[in-house]
Amino acid sequence: MGVNVDRVISRTFFIGSALAGAAGVMAGAYYGTIDFLMGFVIGLKAFTAAVIGGIGNLYGAMLGGILLGLLESFGTNFLGGEWRDVFSFACLILFLSFRPTGILGARVERM
Repeated sequence: MGVNVDRVISRTFFIGSALAGAAGVMAGAYYGTIDFLMGFVIGLKAFTAAVIGGIGNLYGAMLGGILLGLLESFGTNFLGGEWRDVFSFACLILFLSFRPTGILGARVERM
């Protein structure tokens, strides 16, 4: 079709890296400090949302993010804010135990 795939891939990585850098600058300005690990927990929760929804499924990742946010909101309302991360990762462990492909992930037939 005339589309240079290598050029599209390189531009996609460039744009993604530039947006991540801009987000880092904005987060540093918001919090008033810059730290090497300042996005680590956010990245883990994004991974958790993707696993809950189903790896490789965009709609599943969005659904997983919404479910994770609701779970954290309601859980911290009942038990307190210090338990927020516990809810997230306990949910990840439960989903990996009982439904490892996620909510909208493809079913894997076992032999």
